[in-house]
Amino acid sequence: MRVGYVQTEPVFGEPEANLARACALMRSDRADLWVLPELFASGYLFRSEGEVRELAEPVPEGATTSGLVEAAEELGAHIVAGLPELAEGKVYNAAVLVGPRGLLALYRKVHLFFEEKRWFAPGDTPFPVVEVGDARVGVMICFDHFFPESARTLALSGAEILAHPSNLVMPGIAQRTMVVRAMENRVYAVTANRVGTEARGGGTIRFTGLSQIVAPSGEHLARSPETDEDVQVVELDPELARDKSINPWNDLLADRRPEFYATVG
Repeated sequence: MRVGYVQTEPVFGEPEANLARACALMRSDRADLWVLPELFASGYLFRSEGEVRELAEPVPEGATTSGLVEAAEELGAHIVAGLPELAEGKVYNAAVLVGPRGLLALYRKVHLFFEEKRWFAPGDTPFPVVEVGDARVGVMICFDHFFPESARTLALSGAEILAHPSNLVMPGIAQRTMVVRAMENRVYAVTANRVGTEARGGGTIRFTGLSQIVAPSGEHLARSPETDEDVQVVELDPELARDKSINPWNDLLADRRPEFYATVG
């Protein structure tokens, strides 16, 4: 299975142009599964509730999701990408998994980071796992990486590849924690980050790049630079993520003892 990511530098408030740029980058190679960054078409540094609502879209009817489905059909691929979703009067930091036939999964970010709590409602959907070709793909978003429960929940649900759209701003943190998430669950982890700087309304954020694909062993299979747009595609064997044994006596999931994991105090 060929799995890739696109590391982009979106322009805030230009969803049509940002979508077109991401699609152009995906056309530069072939993959069965693509992962794009968090909020890849809208930009990240919102300054008012009005801005958020103006850029949020219904799923799957909105232009961004519809455009991703068209791209998936053209490319013969599946795509995971982040966007602001408008649903029943609320706005969510969401991710969609689409294929040539349409929307397959919607996930709303459970763990909101920093000022995201000003603009987005807390996610209310389970972590989804979807069959994509020969693999089972799970979806998490950015700051979810700080919570081991996110990746473990996906692994227990059968995910073999973690699709991780991100807008990372803490240098190198997720790039390290996602290596651990891959190793402790024996899964592949695909983190699609963005690059560039957004300076708006007196605030400035610099995004850290270094998108990556990590093997169940913790080995880096692909990694991007800190500052440039990039496309990486690697060949993965999902079968390697089905073997949870680390020696003849230990299996990472079978050896769990949940009866002792309850909070104390």
